[in-house]
Amino acid sequence: MASERDTVLSVNNLVINFKTDNGILKAVRDVSFDLKQGETLCIVGESGSGKSVTSKAIMGILANNAIIAGGNIMYRGENLLEVSEEEFYKIRGHKIGMIFQDPLSSLNPIVKIGKQITEATLINSDKLKLMYNDLISDDLIRYKNTLAKMNIAIDNEKKKLDAQITELKSRENQTPQEKAAAKAHIKEKTAAFKEFEKKTRAEYMDKAKQLKAVLENTEKEAKQKVKEYKEKVTAQHKEREAELKQKLARASTKEEKEKVKKEIEEEKLDLMNKLSITKAEAKRRALEIMREVGIPEPEKRFNQYPFEFSGGMRQRIVIAIALTVSPEILICDEPTTALDVTIQAQILELINRIKKERNLSCIFITHDLGVVANMADRVAVMYAGKIVEYGTVDEIFFEPKHPYTWALLSSIPDVDSKEKLEAIPGTPPNMIYPPKGDAFAIRSKYAMNIDFREEPPYYKISDTHYAATWLLDPNAPKVEMPKIVSERIRNSLEGDANEQTE
Repeated sequence: MASERDTVLSVNNLVINFKTDNGILKAVRDVSFDLKQGETLCIVGESGSGKSVTSKAIMGILANNAIIAGGNIMYRGENLLEVSEEEFYKIRGHKIGMIFQDPLSSLNPIVKIGKQITEATLINSDKLKLMYNDLISDDLIRYKNTLAKMNIAIDNEKKKLDAQITELKSRENQTPQEKAAAKAHIKEKTAAFKEFEKKTRAEYMDKAKQLKAVLENTEKEAKQKVKEYKEKVTAQHKEREAELKQKLARASTKEEKEKVKKEIEEEKLDLMNKLSITKAEAKRRALEIMREVGIPEPEKRFNQYPFEFSGGMRQRIVIAIALTVSPEILICDEPTTALDVTIQAQILELINRIKKERNLSCIFITHDLGVVANMADRVAVMYAGKIVEYGTVDEIFFEPKHPYTWALLSSIPDVDSKEKLEAIPGTPPNMIYPPKGDAFAIRSKYAMNIDFREEPPYYKISDTHYAATWLLDPNAPKVEMPKIVSERIRNSLEGDANEQTE
């Protein structure tokens, strides 16, 4: 795992369930990974493996029926699962940006793209308000986070209670004695929850009252500082404007007068820029970012609608919107799935270039290992809500250890390999009823008896490479990776050697 110095985001033992009409769906099961500064971590797996749910948890945009059953997501020393919505507003989009799968559904079809790109900038255009918010930010966040932690703790406990009640009530063919026992158990659990809620509120509200008093004092001081700043820059402007008007009165030629008039207009613009971000400034920034993401003729295209752009260009617009507020982390949730291969390559190259230029840290979610090869520094292979293999891109591609990773590599088309492509048999399991043992066992031709009885632990292959498979157990029979995978590795190594020779 990454060191504390290098780590910008850390997900630890994350467990996410969803309450559904059919029962509790276990979407993410004990997932942990770190994201280092300036790297790309690719999370790969089939649909339903938990990739997007994990990214939505990081962004704080999970559905209302989601239950955070365990773990944390640490960003800059804070658990994102416990912060208030006020703080998440400052993080979501500003510090952690996201690019979604379908650019057309991410854009408003009846709003010109220029307005959509400048929207985030103009929403935060009042510099006096931003100054005030920055001054009270620390105390406000401490107060709001205390209330948020209280509400989240109570809400999570309530969701757990509801899940237990649903499970008890859904049991079929219960005897009268079992029904009575279930009813008594529900009553006991409900009473325990009420006691927990009472105790939690008392504990947090005492602390919240103290923090509220500190916040109110900070707000008064902040208002005074903002007022003083506004008076200072306004006074400086009036003084400078008076000087320029006197200069204009002394001007003897038309050229001198025009020059001074231009200086007066620039002085007015300077005052406006000190107090707010103007529409002209927002447009200038938008055009700059449009050029950066490779949109030709940005001045013309600024006033066009999304339907006037191709799929690849729409995705560039979405990337431009994400970059407007200069995020530190960029989450890309299958951003090239809806694009053809040629455009896909261009978008991947664009994301790689921007990542390097801006020193971004990137989480790239995909089901395509071909994309992973071009993007990743490290790879997390997910299956049935768990990370089954985790390592550097070279370790995953050249030394894969988990049968599911072998299966993914075997199903990728390769012009050099003569082996027939292998489809992964069966379908992912129903995670309302997760299988006992290794979730991939029923689809794996390498499964042993123990795979159907016990879940495998993580086996350490190197300091950076881990895999959860019983095949790595010292007592397991030796199993070679499929010929199609080993052949592709050999072809790749030979290709690299040929390139170095040339």
